[in-house]
Amino acid sequence: MTALVVLGFGLAFSAHAMAGVDAEAAKALARQNNCFKCHGATKEKDGPAYSAVAEKYKGKDGAEARLIEHITSGEKAKFPDGHEEAHKIVKTSPPDDMAQIKNLIDWILSL
Repeated sequence: MTALVVLGFGLAFSAHAMAGVDAEAAKALARQNNCFKCHGATKEKDGPAYSAVAEKYKGKDGAEARLIEHITSGEKAKFPDGHEEAHKIVKTSPPDDMAQIKNLIDWILSL
């Protein structure tokens, strides 16, 4: 019985978290920042598919914080040919709007 209650709570929490994602706003932000030049939602390009990123971080503590750091710091990204370059910093309007950044990351992790 307890396991069913915990399972039900987990499913309700997951559904609530998913309901909070504005997929269209996340995709619009990604388009504005040319993210789809290197990433596809489900197709790998120069960067990994967002669905592969979601799979990599699924269930890992700190996943959201790690990805926020990645897209806001300009840290190095590795490309399939082995070269590295600074990852483009995602810009929002208004500037540094963490709600928009978090929504983008939540959308990526939902794939």
